Amino acid sequence: MTAKTREHRGPKPVPPGVEYHRVLAGEERRIGRGILAIVLLLGGMFGAIIAFQMVGAWIDGILWPGVPSDERLVLTPLAHALGLIAVALVIPWSMFLQRRLYGVRGATLSSVVSSFRFDLFARALLTITPALLVALAVFEFVSPGVTAVWQREDVIWMLVVTVLLVPLQATGEEYGLRGLVFRVAAGWGRGRWTSLILGIGVSAALFSVIHTASDPWWNVFYLLFSIVTGYVTWRTGGIEIAAVLHSVLNTLTFIFWIALNADISVRFDRSAGGLDGVLLITSTVVFVGTAAVVWFRTRKTGPARTPLEPHEDQGDRARSRLRNGL
Repeated sequence: MTAKTREHRGPKPVPPGVEYHRVLAGEERRIGRGILAIVLLLGGMFGAIIAFQMVGAWIDGILWPGVPSDERLVLTPLAHALGLIAVALVIPWSMFLQRRLYGVRGATLSSVVSSFRFDLFARALLTITPALLVALAVFEFVSPGVTAVWQREDVIWMLVVTVLLVPLQATGEEYGLRGLVFRVAAGWGRGRWTSLILGIGVSAALFSVIHTASDPWWNVFYLLFSIVTGYVTWRTGGIEIAAVLHSVLNTLTFIFWIALNADISVRFDRSAGGLDGVLLITSTVVFVGTAAVVWFRTRKTGPARTPLEPHEDQGDRARSRLRNGL
């Protein structure tokens, strides 16, 4: 096999100077292929969740012999762990789908430099974590929720599972929604701004739908969160800050629930009237503040793009030049 043949069969190079959301855009819109990618993405995610839940229920039945399922914890540590792992698998699944359906390397979903920028991630983590910690603390203080009885061992294992796996679950959603879906939908538009609106709009709508909230204010919450994470992904050229925002929000939320012995069934309520206005206000301040800081830091450079030359080294020099964000 010649070098030319190997190059042809390999992944397509990302065109130089392209913004994150336009990586999959081409002369053809490929709407059918995009819909297929989204269906496979969501089907794979929910298929894994259902399969892992069945396994978890079977194992819990062995661990809780003779105890009816309705008398166990609403969310056991094992069920919690398996559900998180199922969603975390969206990371390799979304990369696989992009590679197979579009011929573009899965690693490009991380950022415009085709790798996860841990330096940007760390800076965002140090900035966003205190802000969300204060926001959630204010909410829990002002609006205390219903409590339940927690066993000591459940508290311990729920904390371990939460700290280790919730960040992976949240990052999995970001790779799927702010990564693959964002790019797929953006590829349906011709112009830069049309693509951006389509990408953020479709990913935000799907994010709200998969969380199945009947409360309109919960849907406002999900849409606002999705718009902000889509915006920072576009401006910084990668999913790192979106992953931090999502991971910290989910992790701290679970930690507060565990620390306060919250009734999980009530906290997961997404029916009408389920969202407390204090949570909406405090979280909105953090979300909008994050978007504002990202805009301020990128106001002169604009959105991060792929390297200007296809052969350009993607090491420290390229990363430092392309690094945008907090």
